[in-house]
Amino acid sequence: MKKLIPTILLISILSNVKLFAQESKLIEVLSSGKNQPIGVTVSAKTNRLFVSFPKREPYLYGLTEIVNGQRKPFPDSEWNKVDTIDTKNHFVNVQDLYADNDNFLWVLDSKPAGSASIFGGSQTQKKDGQFKLLQINLTNNKVVSVYHFEDLPKDRSALNDVVVDHDKQLAYLSDPGLSAIVILDLKTGKSRIVLQKDKSTMADPNFVLHLDNRDVVDDSGKPFSSNVNGIALTKNNEYFYFRAINQTKLYRIKTAVLADAKLAENDLSNAVEMVAETGVSHGMIADKKGNIFLSSSPDYSIKYVSPDGKLHTLVTDKRLSWPDSFGIGDDGYLYLSCSQLNRQEKYNNGKDRTDYPYRIYKVKLP
Repeated sequence: MKKLIPTILLISILSNVKLFAQESKLIEVLSSGKNQPIGVTVSAKTNRLFVSFPKREPYLYGLTEIVNGQRKPFPDSEWNKVDTIDTKNHFVNVQDLYADNDNFLWVLDSKPAGSASIFGGSQTQKKDGQFKLLQINLTNNKVVSVYHFEDLPKDRSALNDVVVDHDKQLAYLSDPGLSAIVILDLKTGKSRIVLQKDKSTMADPNFVLHLDNRDVVDDSGKPFSSNVNGIALTKNNEYFYFRAINQTKLYRIKTAVLADAKLAENDLSNAVEMVAETGVSHGMIADKKGNIFLSSSPDYSIKYVSPDGKLHTLVTDKRLSWPDSFGIGDDGYLYLSCSQLNRQEKYNNGKDRTDYPYRIYKVKLP
């Protein structure tokens, strides 16, 4: 019997590993044809799934709730109308979503000026960007507040991702255009720009993305580059994580430090911690255990940094092309979009290499 015990234990361990591997496979949640999904979030209390789409053809809705595998305009059809005049009451370009623990959905509507956009722009684009942040009550699906960032330099800002810290009544946003973190005071509506052009918020100018065995360079010969982009807030609101796309390091800073408007820039910069080398990443999110999940485009995977600072791989799958945004449900799954941005015509000499249809996936959390 003594010789059988290790064998039994080994079989049990291998069975558990095999079971977890099966559960870690991607599960398709939504197929959206040629509509490219960008923002993804899941409400913590009700497990409602929301997905945003940029306003470009073929345009259906900017913000949707996924119900029985179908897209429904959210909060209603009116907000999703194509209206280039009444931008105050209609979406211009829904960029990012954040569902908080208080049953509110935060919607970042962001269309940077062409000169500020990480994708570049044309002469026909407005010289000033258009930005607003909506707070929507998920109990009644009504818009509660709208913030317009009146104090930001609209010609240079490019608000990208948002998280909300209710403890301090602050929203933290990444701004690759300004190479900075923007802190929005939810009580006053005023903004602060911090860590601007800090080493933690800047892309490496010599770092060229290499995905699908080719450099991500546009039709004018310009490599894709983004300063601070993906962000995450721990569930206890203690740490704010952030990073640029064109570099390999993950950084964090205590929110207590970010919230202190009296601190000098040097003090803020000195408070930034380098957490781990993670490779190329676009979006990220934190779970209740303190794990930070990150996309990893070069090897088509989702990784996570555990609280001890170690890097792990959650799932690897060739369908994970430019995983862009995450949401975590109370069902134990991580939800994510795959934008396949590097496969667009702009980065492939006029050839569209996108693997249609676009899809939303989920994968079991560890």
